Amino acid sequence: MHPLPTPATQPGRDGLAALLAKPSAATVGLDFDGTLAPIVADPEQARAHPEAVPALAALAPKVASVAVITGRPAAVAVRYGGFDGVLGLEHLTVLGHYGAERWDAATGAVTAPAPHPGVAAVRAELPGVLERAGARRGTWIEEKGRAVAVHTRRADDPQAALEALRGPLTDLATRHGLVVEPGRMVLELRPPGMDKGMALARHVRTTGAEAVLYAGDDLGDLPAFAAVEELRSEGVFGLLVCSGSTEVTELAERADMVVDGPAGVVHLLRALAAQLD
Repeated sequence: MHPLPTPATQPGRDGLAALLAKPSAATVGLDFDGTLAPIVADPEQARAHPEAVPALAALAPKVASVAVITGRPAAVAVRYGGFDGVLGLEHLTVLGHYGAERWDAATGAVTAPAPHPGVAAVRAELPGVLERAGARRGTWIEEKGRAVAVHTRRADDPQAALEALRGPLTDLATRHGLVVEPGRMVLELRPPGMDKGMALARHVRTTGAEAVLYAGDDLGDLPAFAAVEELRSEGVFGLLVCSGSTEVTELAERADMVVDGPAGVVHLLRALAAQLD
């Protein structure tokens, strides 16, 4: 039996109570990296926590919807998560590229608009920008299709490398109509008007959910936290969960509940499923 953690705030306790009272009208939204999957030095090696998919499969049939909202391409998140073809996840939705892409387990298809032309231009110039900034050593470029990211986790001084690149990458992004999204030892260059808050709010309103739980770990999850707070003002109950880390503290300060990384998220999902039994 998995004991259910208690939210530290009254709005969080109200959100959890609403989810438990009427799960058929509840949406569960989850970030991927750092929330369902442990953070690793090489993003291509990231995989969902080994108990994440069974926990999701136990919970998903009991609620209105489960959506994984990630900056990764939807198909990559599906592959790294191991979500495709899993019994119990037939109605899972993956919103990739901050909602610009959508994968539905029911069809196995990805739908998406045409890519922003600025991404290709940035991709071509990025190696030269890193070279001129003296930041080629230890940095790594992640190709994300509709965005591109520069990781500094493997640099000698990851934080110093991140700060040294912030200005040059912001200039590069601005010239091509993109924005820079900072994260845990990463700077992502992507089109504007894409964030997890917009994706989550649109999904909640589309499903008509009366309660929403959202769990995340990084700065890119702050818009989703803000969306839940806005939804609360509209009468939707909300529970904000932080997949805790020592690298990012902003989410923990705004969360109703802090759990111990992906293992803690898995524990929470299992506890919710058990409680709804």
